[in-house]
Amino acid sequence: MFKELILILMGGVLVNNYVLQQFLGICPFLGVSKKVNQATGMGVAVTFVMLCATAVTHPIYTYILVPCKLEYLQTIAFILVIAALVQFVEIILKKYIPALYKSLGVYLPLITTNCAVLGVTINNITDGYNFLAAMISSLGVGLGFLLAMLLFAGVRSRIENCPSPKAFRGVPITLIAASIVALAFFGFAGVVENILGV
Repeated sequence: MFKELILILMGGVLVNNYVLQQFLGICPFLGVSKKVNQATGMGVAVTFVMLCATAVTHPIYTYILVPCKLEYLQTIAFILVIAALVQFVEIILKKYIPALYKSLGVYLPLITTNCAVLGVTINNITDGYNFLAAMISSLGVGLGFLLAMLLFAGVRSRIENCPSPKAFRGVPITLIAASIVALAFFGFAGVVENILGV
């Protein structure tokens, strides 16, 4: 059981990285990764929302939607829970960390529509995870999101200081850099299973 949980955690961080492998959550990945402190704040906020969303949606699905045969309302219920959690995070940041709140700007409310948050809650149900495995999965996915944000913020800071051809400046060089970072993560496929001997 412990090996399986470690495999789920490491899989979410490295092998099945939602941003770089499944291309979920691209909007904040490209929009907030210009500075390391913004990328860190967004990554931590998304991880927190993922954990809270899983902690709330998993019991709602298991103990309310399934017994009442209302599984078809899963997506709507999960979106409502995520929207409420994002509002909660926004209020907390505005009150206690106003500098981070201002730096995240419009991207903070966009966590509500971040498909990575909705994706992890739905995938945890689809994969048949129990509550503990779902929480570990959400933690792994959140840490993977944070890792991708930090790595890409570092890459973007280097790109801005390097001369590039005029046609590649701005969005084109950013997308090329994102694709190269994503290719680098393909190298982790199979590594976690080999290390754990699964």
